[in-house]
Amino acid sequence: MTRRWNRATERNGCPQRAELVQRKRSEVAVEMGNDHRDSTAASSRRWLLYALGGGLGHVTRAVALARAAVAHSLDASPPRIWLLTNSPFADSLPLESELDCGRRIVRIDPDWSRDAVARYVQELLGKVRPDVTIVDTFPRGLGGELVALLPALRCHKVLVHRDLNPAYVEQMQIAEVLGQYDRLLVPGEQAVFADHPHAVATPPWLIRDAGELLPEQEARRMLKVRSDHVPVVAVIGCGKHEEIKELRELASALTLQLAERAEVRFITPALERKQGSSEGASSQVTSLHLWPFLQAIRGVSVIVGSGGYNTVHEARATGTRLIACPRSRLYDRQDRRLRRQEKVLTIADMHVSVVAAVEQAWAEGPRRVTSYPNGATEAVAAIEALYI
Repeated sequence: MTRRWNRATERNGCPQRAELVQRKRSEVAVEMGNDHRDSTAASSRRWLLYALGGGLGHVTRAVALARAAVAHSLDASPPRIWLLTNSPFADSLPLESELDCGRRIVRIDPDWSRDAVARYVQELLGKVRPDVTIVDTFPRGLGGELVALLPALRCHKVLVHRDLNPAYVEQMQIAEVLGQYDRLLVPGEQAVFADHPHAVATPPWLIRDAGELLPEQEARRMLKVRSDHVPVVAVIGCGKHEEIKELRELASALTLQLAERAEVRFITPALERKQGSSEGASSQVTSLHLWPFLQAIRGVSVIVGSGGYNTVHEARATGTRLIACPRSRLYDRQDRRLRRQEKVLTIADMHVSVVAAVEQAWAEGPRRVTSYPNGATEAVAAIEALYI
């Protein structure tokens, strides 16, 4: 049966949490007051990064863009960043340290109803008064709330345009919304409207430039690996709860089987400490609550995970072997993203492939890419070209 996209599937309605909405409104008011007292704020343009959506992909991509804006801006002073996220992992991520204390991070509850999110987004836009609003992935907004808000926004509007399920594009009439955007940024993947006259293609956006990655031995220390030569397998535990549990169990099984042949690490957001999923056999694996993972990637020989945007492009950029099982998502087409040599279809096949990859790592030694382009830097230039 074909799944229908409608306003309910854009954002499933949940009971409103009025007290949380009010708390967030108070936080924004306080931050806005502090912002007006900051003498540097007047000379900096305000960028509002709309990164609503589950998992880690949206918020990680937004942080990559924000870091690039601060480091590589061509304007007289770097933009002042506001980041809006409802990632269920957001509370456990060190977003403030990633973006410096002068930036503004706004976390909202992923269980808010569509109406509550719409009211909050409208109020936030009014308080921040951004010079640039940058929307990740969903042109209508996660719950469709931007359709009514975009025409009234007196600022530059930018869409991070990624590959989307064609059924969503057609049924939600996405083409009609694109006219509201001054720029479409296509971050390293094919996309439906990549030929749009306002579209600018860049390489994939990464949360670290090549020069920021830890050297191999320092990365191994971060991963708590004592050996300087044993291959390291990083199993990335992210996504839905059942997927994280499945990958944790795989990491434990690999730990037992590979023994002295490899060091296995289960890498997951710190929020997973609350899940209680380290019982039984899974207690055999060494778990690390590490984000962003890219900083330590030079200490890794094989990455195991799903076909999410960041996992795939971080592996490719650094020349790290990837073994990934595509997961089913409402909007993201992971099966299409993965290449044949990266893809397995079952956890059992993944297990077999990892064992073979470890033996290959022993035979060939590390293969490292020492530099790579970071599309986030090109994206900053494309955004600033709207007003510089």
